[in-house]
Amino acid sequence: MKIGLYFGTFNPVHIGHIAIAGFMAQFAGLDQVWLVVSPQNPLKDKKSLLKDYHRLAMLRAALDDYSYIKASDVELHLPVPSYTTTTLAHLEEKHPEHTFSLIMGSDNLESLHKWKNYEVILEHYDLYVYPRPGHEGGLLRHHPRVHWMALAPQFNISATFIRESVKNKKDIRYLMPEKAWQYMQEMHFYER
Repeated sequence: MKIGLYFGTFNPVHIGHIAIAGFMAQFAGLDQVWLVVSPQNPLKDKKSLLKDYHRLAMLRAALDDYSYIKASDVELHLPVPSYTTTTLAHLEEKHPEHTFSLIMGSDNLESLHKWKNYEVILEHYDLYVYPRPGHEGGLLRHHPRVHWMALAPQFNISATFIRESVKNKKDIRYLMPEKAWQYMQEMHFYER
């Protein structure tokens, strides 16, 4: 099977994540998309990050109705800090029957050259890149392994905006998959 890996903290998962994953599964020739829950990103604020199991539970709830989009906890079981190349090597060893590729926004493509062993990624894996406003993809946009998905849906939604809105007592249920929103509400996440 051809599997697209879409990495993120998903803190929380929102409709933008699901729309990108669904689009890639349907239009990039992928059999499945796995949303890989990542541990703490060193470039992001740590204090607002929910525990791994809560982010994974929200993601699983959000994906309950999708047969071609799955939640993956693989990075939560690997040594920290997690590097994409380490995760890819682990997945290839564990699932030799699958072919893996990466899904990322054009903002991440612009900084890919800063990733550990990024050359290995470009040598061995296809990258399906969706446009992000203000980010053209940089020098790697025309690399033969980069597939520019110009028609991918664009949402000006961020998990940060959702967290801040919940803290300010705004009803943002329309920005999240219903089951993930219900889980968040029941657990009172991001309210303080």
